[in-house]
Amino acid sequence: MGNSGWSTTVYNLMHEPKRVWHFHDWARHASMLTGTPTTFFIACAIVIAWTVTGPLFGFSDTWQLVINTGTTIVTFLIVFLLQNTQNRDARSLHLKLDELLRSLKAARNRLIDLESCSDEEIEQVERQFRGLRAREERRQPIATPSRPEARFGARS
Repeated sequence: MGNSGWSTTVYNLMHEPKRVWHFHDWARHASMLTGTPTTFFIACAIVIAWTVTGPLFGFSDTWQLVINTGTTIVTFLIVFLLQNTQNRDARSLHLKLDELLRSLKAARNRLIDLESCSDEEIEQVERQFRGLRAREERRQPIATPSRPEARFGARS
């Protein structure tokens, strides 16, 4: 275990006992639940039930208002739940990538926390990577349908 101080800290953070139920826990569970086939079929059943009741209510404005209001409220709330979950997933992914970058000697530490940089700084790094890719392509051609030999590393 090369980075024992860092690894111990991360391990302790990941395995600390749950204290209270947080919003992000609820949001994650709700997000997982909304993404299931069962939830989709329940939503479809609600829409079908609403459609079937149309003739019963004479396709009135109130009948239409029920589905419009219901879907608007659900959409409004789900957006925040999914955004919370997506933000946490993105943060976790960035931290994992930062740890990989930090652990590789050849990696540039400047890339750690890149998401916090300005747009100009990100564009500068992107240009550097495009330049690296172009140099690599000149060195070793990338396989294309017209150049299948490049796929197997054959050099001219």
